[in-house]
Amino acid sequence: MKKVSLVSLGCSKNLVDAEQMTGLLENEGYEVVMDEEDGDIMIVNTCAFIESAKQEAIECIFELASYKKEHPDRILIVTGCMAQRYKDEVLSEIPEVDAVVGTNDFSKIVEIIRETEEKRGVCRCDGEEALYEGLPRVVSTPSYMAYLKIAEGCDNRCTYCAIPYIRGKYRSRRIEDIVDEAKWLTENGAKELIIIAQDTTRYGIDLHNEYMLPKLLKELCKIDGLEWIRLHYCYPELVTDELIEVMADEEKICNYLDIPIQHCNDRILKLMGRRTNKAQISGLIKKLRERIPDVVIRTTLIAGFPSETDDEFLELYNFVDEIKLDRLGVFAYSQEEGTPAARLDGQLDKDKKMDRQDEIMMLQEGISEELSQKKVGTIQTVLVEGFDEIIKSYFGRTYADSVDIDGKVFFKADRKICDGEFVKVKIEQAMEFDLFGTEYKEN
Repeated sequence: MKKVSLVSLGCSKNLVDAEQMTGLLENEGYEVVMDEEDGDIMIVNTCAFIESAKQEAIECIFELASYKKEHPDRILIVTGCMAQRYKDEVLSEIPEVDAVVGTNDFSKIVEIIRETEEKRGVCRCDGEEALYEGLPRVVSTPSYMAYLKIAEGCDNRCTYCAIPYIRGKYRSRRIEDIVDEAKWLTENGAKELIIIAQDTTRYGIDLHNEYMLPKLLKELCKIDGLEWIRLHYCYPELVTDELIEVMADEEKICNYLDIPIQHCNDRILKLMGRRTNKAQISGLIKKLRERIPDVVIRTTLIAGFPSETDDEFLELYNFVDEIKLDRLGVFAYSQEEGTPAARLDGQLDKDKKMDRQDEIMMLQEGISEELSQKKVGTIQTVLVEGFDEIIKSYFGRTYADSVDIDGKVFFKADRKICDGEFVKVKIEQAMEFDLFGTEYKEN
């Protein structure tokens, strides 16, 4: 039995692709192993969203290439976004790579492995922009949570983003197929499903000429055993009143919304190709907080976009200070070749972009600590994720915290608690991102 190691980099959408590749490989009798050095066949599923992601992918490929130099009989395959975007460069500049597999061809991974056993330089990056339903999937996340991808590709064409060129046009999955997969995930232990796509709010428009996310959510809420449904990647212009009402009415939907707004200055938003302005963004946040008082809003911003002036950056800084969002990530603008923004005049130097990123993140640290302190004394429902042997505490997440990107709750308990269990915790201390407490027992 041949062993396959599979490293997946980048976003959760990429991870789902890797989980489906793993399912295909195991169905064909391959043993998928965790340690890269143990693989007869080494696969790295790459990201190419921004420069730092590309650099991480290149470093990983070179590390695996060094293993192959010591063991020339091994096979090295590069899949995912970097393979799709830079297929010729990867094959020509890294001779140890045996095959590149694009984002629309990963379903053929078994066939491609067999082909590489006969020759080097296999390139499969021209597959149809299709949705591959019915593929086996080996979930790599903890049993109590999983990602549920509802669409592929993107039609938004933000000027800084290469994803439409890499992943193709927006394609929604059928509601029936999504619900069937959600039921399967729940039957296999998932209590939390995180809804993902490049833009979840656009779901259904290509199939039905209407936005179907609210209807999909209502169907998912009917699944027995499913406790939490969490929404990621909701574009602000498509967070409709109907969607807000569904969130407010359905208990299973976490009062948590990931809304990438990227900036607040109207000129910069227009240059970015975004479909909202500052007034609309502010109005949406106000509406969400009025209708769902305990809503947690996460967003991402881009600092140092081409031609961003000092005054425009100050406007963004003041916006963050005034609106006090619960969760915030900031990226320094990355000049991606082939995108319209890369050709704009007024590209800022790296130090200035990084300084602006750091300024906002420092501001947000203070805001996060202020918001966290307000939770001291409250009782929070926590999804338990494990036990920290160093500080001798259990840890987990509340509805306000998504996996890997937000904070955690650390708590003491006088009983054994299993991963995936929901417990009540009384919060006793708070830091910028993490909370600390004790299991709460009602009298």
